[in-house]
Formats: sequence, C-alpha cells, structure tokens
Amino acid sequence: MSGGTVTTVSSNGTYSFTKPNRESITLLAGLGVEADVHAGVTVKHRSRVAQDPTQPNLRQVHLIHAELFDEVAGAGFEVAPGDLGENVTTRGIDLLGLPTGTLLHLGAQAVVEVTGLRNPCAQIDNFRHGLLKQVLGRDENGEIVRKAGIMGVVLIGGEVRPGDPVRVELPAGPHRPLERV
Repeated sequence: MSGGTVTTVSSNGTYSFTKPNRESITLLAGLGVEADVHAGVTVKHRSRVAQDPTQPNLRQVHLIHAELFDEVAGAGFEVAPGDLGENVTTRGIDLLGLPTGTLLHLGAQAVVEVTGLRNPCAQIDNFRHGLLKQVLGRDENGEIVRKAGIMGVVLIGGEVRPGDPVRVELPAGPHRPLERV
C-alpha cells in the first residue's frame, strides 16, 4: 500500500449529519479538524457523550473512500463527499483494509493515526432510506461488515486540501484489524 489522493475535505461547526465541502481544512494535533463540531480531546459524538463524556476522542477525523460512493451509486443511491459526515474523502486507498495504528500522511504535514471503523447508524437511513443496508452488511460467516469509513486522531497538524497526496505508513506487525470505535 503506497497511497492515494484526497478528493474532498469537509467540516461543520454545528451538529448536522452532512458536512459542507471546503477549499481546505486544518488538522490540529490532539484535537481534530479546526472549527469542526467533533474536534476535541474528549468524545463529541452525542451518543458517546451520553455514555461517558470523559472518554478520549478516538473519532477526531472521519475518512471515507470515494470508491464507496461509486459502489452505492451502483445500487441506485446518490451520495456525494461530505454527505455522510466525513471530513476527508480519499481515492486509491483501501481504508477499510488498513490495520489499527496505521499512519496516514495527508498533504505536506498532517498525520492521522487510524483508530478504527465508523459504526454506521440509523441516521444514514434518515439521509437516504435503505442506504444503511449498503454500508452495513454481513460477510459469508455472518460477521458484520462496516463500510462507512474509518476514524482517526491527529498526531501532527497541518492544512489538507483536495488533490493532496495521502501516504500510508503501516505499523510494525503483527497487525490488528480495525474494529468499531
């Protein structure tokens, strides 16, 4: 795995399911996306805050592979970058196949450590009825397959723009597969 490209960046300072696309976003070490509602040292997702507001925020940055939009389009769903609430849309990287602890070098400076899989929720069906079944399925063994992107924390801040390269740095083995965070 060498890398891919950032196709779109998105952020939103208020709670809403989708995030508007931006010309650039700034990642802040230990916090997430500057001026994004999910930035912070502790959890910001409403369901997580309700459970325990002191939990560390392992979901500072949400990344989705643009190939997912191609896949769901084949099933009749029109989904654009930012629609599912992601901050960074990539192309050319198997995000879901990365191991926990992978470092993603975004643009000239920023580094995001992959913490796990996004757990898609019913809000996806509120956005497009039936879409949840496209991004949450089961494999041949009956195990849940989550396809709605990955989450990470910012280790090194920096500006990220569409067209920026993404370089993948795998952790030392043995590799641990991604789990939901």
